[in-house]
Amino acid sequence: MPLVGREAELKALAELVDGPGERGGVLIHGEIGIGKSALVAEAVSAASAAGLRVLTTTGVEAERNLAYAGLHQLLYPVRAGVDALPAPQRAALRSALGLADATEPSAYLVGLAVLTLLAELAAEAAARPLLVVAEDVHWLDRASADVLAFVARRIESEPIVVIATLREGECSPVQDAGLSPLPVDRLSDEVAAELLDSIAPHLTPQVRARLLQQAAGNPLALTELPTAMGDLDPGELPMSDRLERAFTARVAALPAQARTALLVAALNQSDALAETLAATGLVLGSTAEPEILEPAVEARLIELAIDAVTFRHPLMRSAIPGASTLAERRQAHLALVETLPDQPERRAWHRAAATVGADEDVAAELDRAAERALRRGGVAAAVAALEQAARLSDGQDRKAVRLLRAAELAVESGRRDTAERLVRDARALDLSPRRRATAGWLLSGFEDGVREDVSRVAELAELAASVAADGHVEQAVRIVWGAAMRCFWSEPGQDARRSLLGVADRLPLRDDDPHRVAVAAYVAPFERGTVVIDGLRGLVGSAGADPEVDRYLGSAALQVGAFDLAARLSAAAAPGLRAQGRLGLLPRALAVQAWSLTRLGDLAAAVPVAAEAAAFALETGQPFVHGLAVAVQAEIAALRGDHEAAETLADEAERVGLAAGARPVLATVQLTRGLTALSEGRFDDAFGALSRVLDPADPAYQLALRAYFLAELTEAAVRAGQADAMRDVLRDLEPLAASTPSPALHIGLRYARAVLAPKEEAEKLFTAALQADLTGWPAERGRVHLAFGEWLRRHRRAVESRTHLRTARETFDALGMAAWGERARRELRGAGESSPNRGPDAREKLTPHELGIALLAAEGLTNREIGQRLYLSHRTVGTHLHRIFPKLGVSSRAELAGILAPPSGSDR
Repeated sequence: MPLVGREAELKALAELVDGPGERGGVLIHGEIGIGKSALVAEAVSAASAAGLRVLTTTGVEAERNLAYAGLHQLLYPVRAGVDALPAPQRAALRSALGLADATEPSAYLVGLAVLTLLAELAAEAAARPLLVVAEDVHWLDRASADVLAFVARRIESEPIVVIATLREGECSPVQDAGLSPLPVDRLSDEVAAELLDSIAPHLTPQVRARLLQQAAGNPLALTELPTAMGDLDPGELPMSDRLERAFTARVAALPAQARTALLVAALNQSDALAETLAATGLVLGSTAEPEILEPAVEARLIELAIDAVTFRHPLMRSAIPGASTLAERRQAHLALVETLPDQPERRAWHRAAATVGADEDVAAELDRAAERALRRGGVAAAVAALEQAARLSDGQDRKAVRLLRAAELAVESGRRDTAERLVRDARALDLSPRRRATAGWLLSGFEDGVREDVSRVAELAELAASVAADGHVEQAVRIVWGAAMRCFWSEPGQDARRSLLGVADRLPLRDDDPHRVAVAAYVAPFERGTVVIDGLRGLVGSAGADPEVDRYLGSAALQVGAFDLAARLSAAAAPGLRAQGRLGLLPRALAVQAWSLTRLGDLAAAVPVAAEAAAFALETGQPFVHGLAVAVQAEIAALRGDHEAAETLADEAERVGLAAGARPVLATVQLTRGLTALSEGRFDDAFGALSRVLDPADPAYQLALRAYFLAELTEAAVRAGQADAMRDVLRDLEPLAASTPSPALHIGLRYARAVLAPKEEAEKLFTAALQADLTGWPAERGRVHLAFGEWLRRHRRAVESRTHLRTARETFDALGMAAWGERARRELRGAGESSPNRGPDAREKLTPHELGIALLAAEGLTNREIGQRLYLSHRTVGTHLHRIFPKLGVSSRAELAGILAPPSGSDR
């Protein structure tokens, strides 16, 4: 029977599957029984008839704790294609699917493998797209749902269509994957009556009216309730309860053996008919044949195939255990345990479900299931197994260990609600000092503790000292590191910083230990500047050996104003983090790299890095890293003279930063606004914006970064008539220079001294500033040339000024700093020399995403290699290059290297 009242939804699905152009997907959402599956069935039928290849998976509540169960179902028909994947992707996907026992695969590497596999399958289908269907995504295991969301975000250029269904009131990572929403509402009164009359044409008027009222336009209710009207209470019940009552009544009317088989099928984590019959036979004590389920088929509860038993609706499956006794459910679970000798994870869960009270043997089996899930990358499944093991633990200490381990994994996977509940349960126990310490700092792992009160830094310092005194050095280091991160995002005050630094100093670590160096940079960037920079210079030689170490050392270099080292170390971290699929850490490294490159003036390199950092941070749920990357994008726009974009991006970043006082985000926002105001000649506004970074009472104050905007602040001060105020700032900062060789601080101070100096001292100071080593700092060198040229022109030395102004113009043009380049042109005109207008740089014709792809192609990477690096399919890379070539006026990859080569003057 054709669907009634769903013409608009069917048309939308038909257009998605058959329509030309770029593909995409939809998320069909609505209440239980509203007809989501019926719509999907129509779409699948039409797609199959049109020759499309269709892959399907369905979330099942019983499988939510089995890692990658949904993905296994989706890919089983095309599993042979896994062997053709690139080696890292092949290894990750084989491990996830349980085809190989490897180290824990990254969910993102698994996602890339699935994307590559699906793209290859779609390419084989010529002009017809591949249809991927995922029903009830709210019940998919978390690992599978994450992979599906990863794929859905990246199919815009692929001949792949994704159709997913989600029950109203439920949630799934797929919700945020960019699929177009397709809401399905209740049927109108007229259509509901038409549907009911077609199903039950002989109802009395009274029964018909009552049924229409009870069903309230819900298609499943209209279809199923007519056979159970006598069993329904006329009172108001939620729709799911009304339907479950109808299904329970239908089950109760079945023969006893059929009810037993149906219960086993409902509790089984698979639709395999052989498993259901084998376990049913164990319960009954005799062989069970498929005919035992025929009464359930006749009652329209299930459908039988040669090898599968499928419930006609999830509510039918969930209603059956509720209608059975505890003894019956326990017996069915134990029978399934005996039926699954080669599937330890499923056995463990069935044993746990059959266990009442503590049972350490079963808890240990769940521990092993958690470890297996972790090896396959199923963090959510491991958390669930450990929590269940805690419930069955014999003794409070074992229970605490399992709860805290589960909480730690929940923190790592970003599941705050789960982690908070687990820690709360653990704290209710009689914990040992060590366990109590773990419970005390675990939740601080979320968002680097940005949303916590700054007093937590001092508390964590005391906790670390206590833990270290008990001999648990590794745990103490982790606590200190977590507290040090807070000193970047927030401001705990000097007392807390000194306390934390004292604890760190007492830890038994080598002087050149990367953690010791990084903690000192975060906590005392000026007082320990010499030690940190010496340590960084010693460690940079081993960059590339450990990407996580490179990442946090790059961040440490930023803290002490060594932006050249920060860019180098962060760039070294990125390839390893990509290869390992550690997309949670990758945007952190990219954000630091982009921030540093922008300060150095290498805007062309910073643009794609900042864009990628922003995108990955958003995808991995790191709002403050995303805010920092967006703030960098705003600064780049300001330096390029795109003031409208700069303000829009700054506003976006500020909203993120203000949400919890993320100071580096807010400081970079004020830098952007200061740069924009300088470029527009609003010097008072510029000085006001930049001064906020120096005010400890302002949320934009950041202890380290306040000292690294001195050139901009000095220029704004002089032009706003605030030179004396700027001299006061210098008096406060000069003592810091005595304790640190920070390049950014000393470069800024040399610039400020020259610009603020009296006439008789200025030239000597400008010369000294230019004679300093500015290799790798082209923007700063350009600023000094510009300021010196301006000074010379003001003092009627126009001919001498032209050399400096010309150098500044060429430098800023090469760097893409359009606003500063125009200023140099104006000064040159005032000095009697005209300047050609700057032509558009080829790089500026591309979007940040396109520029990133083009630069990699220019390096000689293949489409497949670019895709692996950027977590895209090689077909998507090819599509982007097809758009890039005409934008740049080239016809081959060979021409890209020449046209995208850095201009002279950029120090690259």
